Amino acid sequence: MNMLKGRVGLIMLGTALLILPFVLGMAGTAWVRITNFAVLYVLLSLGLNIVVGYAGLLDLGYIAFFAVGAYVYALLASPHFGIHLPFWIILPIGAMVACVAGMVLGAPTLRLRGDYLAIVTLGFGEIVRIFMNNLSNPINITNGPKGVNLIDPFHIGPINFGKTDTIAGLDVSGPIKYYYFLLVVLMGVIVINRRLQDSRIGRAWVAIREDEMAAKAAGINTRNIKLLAFAMGASFGGISGGIFAAIQGFVSPESFILNESIMVLAMVVLGGMGNIWGVVAGAIVLAFVPEVLRYTVEPAQMALFGRTLIEPEVLRMLIFGSALVLTMRFRPAGFWPETRHKRELVEPAEK
Repeated sequence: MNMLKGRVGLIMLGTALLILPFVLGMAGTAWVRITNFAVLYVLLSLGLNIVVGYAGLLDLGYIAFFAVGAYVYALLASPHFGIHLPFWIILPIGAMVACVAGMVLGAPTLRLRGDYLAIVTLGFGEIVRIFMNNLSNPINITNGPKGVNLIDPFHIGPINFGKTDTIAGLDVSGPIKYYYFLLVVLMGVIVINRRLQDSRIGRAWVAIREDEMAAKAAGINTRNIKLLAFAMGASFGGISGGIFAAIQGFVSPESFILNESIMVLAMVVLGGMGNIWGVVAGAIVLAFVPEVLRYTVEPAQMALFGRTLIEPEVLRMLIFGSALVLTMRFRPAGFWPETRHKRELVEPAEK
């Protein structure tokens, strides 16, 4: 009976996800695009969850791998160098380059933990952004602060993700096509995360998170396992960056500022470090709530006071920040924490 209920629930969820972009499209294409960016944040959060949630390594520069993937796609699928490779070749290349970048970051930081590791990773994220911002002289590689534009959208056979097509009598726009592609990628990433979580490598990451000295004494090669965490997390960031570049059609260094890293980290922490479904929920909530507030704050003030007392952006971030503080005060382990991590955070506080 429980199995039947589970299957029915999965069928209902799958049906809802399939029709969601058409329902959102009734309110405007903007909401489909917002949903696509929410899914991108979920992918980034799942990648960072490997580093922070599983291995316990605080990374404040994760957005750098997102930038690496985005620029790899932009440079290999735009008129900038006159190269126009298909996306199914570029995305694996972006993942590999981001993976190498993760190992480059991880190798010198193997002995660092906590605040010191956070400072180094923060610096790495800023170095990558500044590097992209200045790599236009003497050889123009990234086009500096102007960014790279006219990036090719995805093509699958005759289907162009940059145009609207009529399929079975339905108008399927570019954002809707990207939505379905992102959904497929997301399911693949969730499967990989679940397999990693239950694997010997996943258990080794958890052992390092709980007590690195004990893990080393138990025979775990902590150096290689930590490097693998950085590399795996970075590869997911690289794939997400490539998809982001295709959706936007333009990338510049200003898209990869520190605030983005903090946002992704907040999604992991508030959702529940180490728990895949908690991270997914946290990413969706934190991606959608600011946008909902963006569209409701000003109309609400006009209805109540007849004029705008506080700028929508200021009030939006005030409400958003207060919600984060309250959540960390009353749910320090996140919305949906992993069981072992919840014990680590909650039980000492109760004692």
